[in-house]
Amino acid sequence: MTQGRPLLNRRLTEFGTTIFAEMSALAVRTGSVNLGQGFPDTEGPEEVREAAVRALREGKGNQYPPGPGIPELRAAISDHQQRFYGLSFDPDTEVLVTAGATEAIAATLLALLEPDDEVIAFEPFYDSYAACIAMAGAKRVPLTLRAPSFRPDLDELRTKITSRTRLLLLNTPHNPTGVVLTADEQSAIAALAIEHDLLVVTDEVYEHLVYEGTHRPIAALPGMRERTVTISSAGKTFSFTGWKVGWVTANGPLVSAVRTAKQYLTYVSAGPFQYAIAEALRLPDSYFDGFRADLRRKRDLLGDGLRAAGFEVYQPQGTYFITTDITPFGEKDAYAFCRALPERCGVVAIPNSVFYDDPDAGRSQVRFTFCKRDDVLRMATDRLQRLAS
Repeated sequence: MTQGRPLLNRRLTEFGTTIFAEMSALAVRTGSVNLGQGFPDTEGPEEVREAAVRALREGKGNQYPPGPGIPELRAAISDHQQRFYGLSFDPDTEVLVTAGATEAIAATLLALLEPDDEVIAFEPFYDSYAACIAMAGAKRVPLTLRAPSFRPDLDELRTKITSRTRLLLLNTPHNPTGVVLTADEQSAIAALAIEHDLLVVTDEVYEHLVYEGTHRPIAALPGMRERTVTISSAGKTFSFTGWKVGWVTANGPLVSAVRTAKQYLTYVSAGPFQYAIAEALRLPDSYFDGFRADLRRKRDLLGDGLRAAGFEVYQPQGTYFITTDITPFGEKDAYAFCRALPERCGVVAIPNSVFYDDPDAGRSQVRFTFCKRDDVLRMATDRLQRLAS
């Protein structure tokens, strides 16, 4: 019946159930505090939720929205890029709405890669990068970010570029390490992309969650707009991760290529929510400043608690994750540590080793999220004190 072949496409044989699904299920089964998967436990702005309800009631988006996204949202995305970064994009030809940033990444890589192309990506990397590169038949080439600073080695990056390198896949602010690329690092990366005529795909979903340094899209640098696909989403900025509203901004030919792939994935999604996010992107600066300040405070609250429990803590510059090291406990295997942690302490975290091609590079690293209520963070850190006993 199967002609002796495995059922799963061989390109996906290394991928099973995501670590997020596994650990979230473990949290439910054990009744643990879930500091693993990055979803908030509070609601986003009430006015944005009301905008979604209003759209539903008025029949906006209840049927298929336009393939590229509703005009109101595409205009709001274009205005957002101009407002925060001085980048001008035509909302009709240079903006594409997607089912979250995850679909944007998939559509972009499927559109731009051919079999045997090489993609250089920062390691550790968000797990969908590896899967999408594999589905495109391309080869991922990791540039390892190493503790304690996790800064990219740009000399090493140069040596990894070959005649088969098609694109650089960036993520800043970086999940899971929290690194934010500096202006000098971005300039050096841009120079390499131009020198070798490479495309750049940049995942910027944490663009408004920068606590140290400044986020600046690499597309804003000279010579980069025409070769860069910028990806972001509403989930992290507005705490509506379940709405799955993301987007791509790039020049017309790149957006056209990505749209060609995207239309055969979800085609369209999140109709009423698109209207709500169009309003969210126009919230005043006070919202973005207040949200960032609140997350910075939560970062410090969790970081202090993790240090008190005995972890080595690597302070993140952005995102809502903290990477730690478990060697102070005499532990070396983060995966085993995280599997046992719910029973030991009633807390769930994520082993960073799953985000590396070379698991030894992150074998003792564990990631916690701080996008939770203060009482939840305190409960988790109080429970983690058991590790010190």
